[in-house]
Amino acid sequence: MGGLMFTGGPIWTGLGGERAEALAVRDGRILAVGGEAHVRAALGGERYDVVELGARMLMPGFHDAHVHPVSGALERLRCDLSQLYDRAGYLRAVGDYAAAVPGREWVTGGGWSMSVFPGGLPRREDLDAVAPGRPVFLPNRDHHSAWVSSAALERAGIDARTPDPAGGRIERDPCGAPTGVLHEAAMDLVAPLLPQDTDEDYDRALMEAQRYLFSLGVTGWQDAIVGAYAGARDQLGTYLRADREGRLRARVAGALWWERDRGAEQIPELVRRRARAGAGPRFRAGIVKIMQDGVAENFTAAMLEPYVGPGGCGTSNVDPARLREHVAELDRAGFAVHFHAIGDRAVRECLDAVAASGNTGRHHIAHLHVVHPDDVPRFGALGVTANIQALWATHHEQNDTLCVPYFGPERAGHQYPFGAIARAGGRLAAGSDWPVSTPDPWPAIHVAVHRTEPPGSAESGWPDARTPMLPEQALTLEQALRAYTAGSAYVSGLDAQIGDLTPGKQADLVVLDRDPFAPDTPLHDVRADLVLIDGEPVHERRLGASPTGV
Repeated sequence: MGGLMFTGGPIWTGLGGERAEALAVRDGRILAVGGEAHVRAALGGERYDVVELGARMLMPGFHDAHVHPVSGALERLRCDLSQLYDRAGYLRAVGDYAAAVPGREWVTGGGWSMSVFPGGLPRREDLDAVAPGRPVFLPNRDHHSAWVSSAALERAGIDARTPDPAGGRIERDPCGAPTGVLHEAAMDLVAPLLPQDTDEDYDRALMEAQRYLFSLGVTGWQDAIVGAYAGARDQLGTYLRADREGRLRARVAGALWWERDRGAEQIPELVRRRARAGAGPRFRAGIVKIMQDGVAENFTAAMLEPYVGPGGCGTSNVDPARLREHVAELDRAGFAVHFHAIGDRAVRECLDAVAASGNTGRHHIAHLHVVHPDDVPRFGALGVTANIQALWATHHEQNDTLCVPYFGPERAGHQYPFGAIARAGGRLAAGSDWPVSTPDPWPAIHVAVHRTEPPGSAESGWPDARTPMLPEQALTLEQALRAYTAGSAYVSGLDAQIGDLTPGKQADLVVLDRDPFAPDTPLHDVRADLVLIDGEPVHERRLGASPTGV
């Protein structure tokens, strides 16, 4: 491979705000960074190509620290509701998809928003009308609830006499009959009946996800659930095949799924699964994902005090005493733990578990919807990384109507405290949680910096969308970019290879269409013009093409 030099425009190195005039790549790695004369000298007399940046900025590739690429791509390839935002649009899409696949027994896909429906709850009768007689199973955007048809309920034998399973809830009418929404573990009553995806389905989905993420400047990621969950099959083999066959170009860390209805007996299995993933050049699986609670919208997020109105404090999926034992054993086995924690009690239980362990791993807690102020400084003190999904930290309809009223005013002031965690010395990583929300980093970066809805977003019409949510919790652009690059590389165990523009690291790079640090830049609208892995282009935006490359 010949040399390559970037020059003539801004270069953000990710190293303490440092800028450079030029950067050279050779043999897939960063050769030199700094002044143009220094970089040309490092290339010596060899032939090299030059990329003139002009007003465009070069930076490290984004690394998404919490994403579900295979399920996201499967939804894109099926009945995809993620780009629609009203009931009529959903029903039209379901009806059109059902008509287009008459030979397919089940209608599957997903991506609906709870904020579209009164109380966040759609009805089975709507699905019955547009897909008569067909079993329909459509997870919502956060994949903590599913909208199902009457036929799906009948196939699963769910009726007024069916008890709520442990860790789940069936929505019911006043007579006890199911209304068409299943929360958390209740989805598992239907999921085993769904048609089984094939290896070919998953292989295709992973390649579509990789193509899509590359188009957004995402050059690697942490898959937040590698295992069977909510009807999805285990995708470990999908990654191993793609890695072995050279189709996986991204650098991926897999978070192996902790089965919440089991205990420490699964740790030897996790060790064996990690060993299976240890031989490939692009995929590793040294992380374990523990989902400690649910989500606030269905009152399963674990809270220190009861919800206002419905009462109850949510659900701890793993008993806190057992959680401390399991995390200590996982730590001793050399795993990092990736916790899902939405409520303030779940956050505290996860921090307590790390504090009681040997704490030698790169443990991180994702989501952090509500964090008690007493726990904010513990992230830095314990070395636990806050894995943030910044796009959610705004006044948008779903949060303002389905969460905040049930938190009460005091807890509403404890939402997404990214700035406070950073000021207290906590490390930040960033991810999208796609398909819960868009995998495009730039709308999330807009929110991290401004704490308002990105202009033109589906939620931007909400009356308070332009009012910053807790503006004291905003990050600087520098902090947000570092979270999405070096911070995410760190929690994935890839910081020796990627995350900043240090000579010797892999040349996973993005050329943006502008300099986001320029005054008044609309951050939500920044695009990736050129994306490289190991110095080789994997995406180039054509003029006139869709800004997301699809």
